[in-house]
Parts: sequence; C-alpha cells; structure tokens
Amino acid sequence: MKIGVNMVNFGPGTTPESLRSWAQISESLGYQLIMASDHIAITPDVQSRYPAPFYEPISLLGWLAGITNTIELGITVLIVPYRNPLEIAKATANLDQLSGGRFVLGVGIGWAQEEFHGLKVAYKSRGAITNEYLEAVKLLWTQDMASYEGKFVSFKDVTTAPRPVRSPHPPIWVGGQSDAALRRTVRYGDAWHPVRISMDDFKNEGIPRLKKIAEEEGRPMPELCPRIRLRLTDSPMPEEGRIVGEGSLDQVHRDLAELEALGCTYVVLDANADEAEASAHTVTAWQMLSIMAEKVLDLANQTVR
Repeated sequence: MKIGVNMVNFGPGTTPESLRSWAQISESLGYQLIMASDHIAITPDVQSRYPAPFYEPISLLGWLAGITNTIELGITVLIVPYRNPLEIAKATANLDQLSGGRFVLGVGIGWAQEEFHGLKVAYKSRGAITNEYLEAVKLLWTQDMASYEGKFVSFKDVTTAPRPVRSPHPPIWVGGQSDAALRRTVRYGDAWHPVRISMDDFKNEGIPRLKKIAEEEGRPMPELCPRIRLRLTDSPMPEEGRIVGEGSLDQVHRDLAELEALGCTYVVLDANADEAEASAHTVTAWQMLSIMAEKVLDLANQTVR
C-alpha cells in the first residue's frame, strides 16, 4: 500500500515557497504521492472553506513535476464539469508526459453552487456532465485521433498527441460516497477515492456496495484509494465516533494496517486540521507527516527489503 499526502494549495499562508516545501518535504520523507485540491472561481461559498489565494492544481502540478523526481502528482479532486474535456485531456496528458508518467487524476462532480453559477455550468446536471466528460477524456487519452458525440460535448477528428505516458492512461480516482458516485467509479474510474471515512462505514457499507455495483455492471472491482484525516493526539481517542486517521500514533498505525488488509492500494493523508485555516498550520502538518513517515514508511520499507 502506497502512502500519499494532500498538500494545502489555498489560504492566506500559501505561497510558492510553501508549495515547494510541501512537495520537497513529502518526497524527502518517502511519501509516494502528493495531491492538490481544485477550485477555479473563489465565490463566497468556496471562500468560506477554501480561502484565497487558491493555486489551480494542473498548472501547480506541472511546476512541481520539474522540482521533484519520483513522487507521483495528483488532484483530489478535479471538478470535472468546470473544464471542457478537450482541455482536461490535453492539460493532464501534458502533465503526465512532463512528469514522466507520475500523474493521478482524482475526479468529482463539485458542490459549490455559486461557483457553478459563476462559471455558467448547470449545477443540477453536474453528475451527467461528469460522466460524459470522463468518457470523452478517456477516448482522447487512448486514441491518436478521437471523435465524440454527446449531449454536453461533441468533437470530431481531434489529433491528441502528446498522449499520456501511462498505459492505457493515468489512473482515474472517483470521489464521492453516493450510489451514483460508486456507479461512476465502476463505469469510468480505476479506483474509489472516498474522503474522511469511518472504518465501519468503509468496511461494512461502502466496500460491499461498490462490489455489488461492480457485479451489476459486469465490471471488475475498482481499487480502493481513500483520503483520511491525519490528526495525532497524545493519548488514545475513544473508538466510538473516531474517524480513520485520528487518535494516537498506535491507533493511526492500526488504521493503516487495517486499510492495507482491506486491499487499499493507496491511502492519502490529509494533515489539515481545518480547511479554512489550513495554511496557517503547515509546520504542524509537516511535523505529523514526519512522525508518520518514521513510524509507517520505515516499517514498510523494511518489509519490502
């Protein structure tokens, strides 16, 4: 199981220097993936949770690709309806090329109604738009010349080079926990990417629902790649009501061991205590990531050796 990091690419304390530090510290500690969030129009509903400045993730990761060597680069999650699929496919294929095949595309349908309105995208159609756009992006990633005819986007005879390095394409991780999100994962994705999970819900409800939908669709079970909240406490937290990644170092270590036993291929650590103030606490986040690297990544490397 690979361990990744969700960096803070928004908020008053976020600067090019802090973003560089997120990437270089994460890579030097041995983490295998770093991910960034996505918003375009910082409308009041976005500002209340993810305040400006907000660094757009595709261009940000393109820059970080040039100052890192091995760490994978991903988005958690790209709000698919905000961009034309021709733009998504081109920008992300370039990013995969420039990074030497290190790109991971996490996707979601979005939630900020004011942002949808500002971008003139139909909020109520966001699920259907996302499904169609993902289908189109996969065509553009995998064919030398692609055509597509849909309700929300159409194009004909588009030459796609350069295509992504990864074959058949960069992995698509689908966020969300609704039945519609799970069906989207099975139909268009490679992995399910739920956020801030409880172990009971993930193990006893989410995974069985995903398996059932995969069987209904006649498709393989997607990989499991959750993003968990990392919050270390000096003493153990009560198990009742605790979410995965919270508690003492031993509790979090047991969480990761259980996620690995459940078959997770990646786990992304979200060390941001509160989104609205996350950029003010980057040093605390890096300290927690350093502790986790010493406890978890060293053990994993010893197992591999």
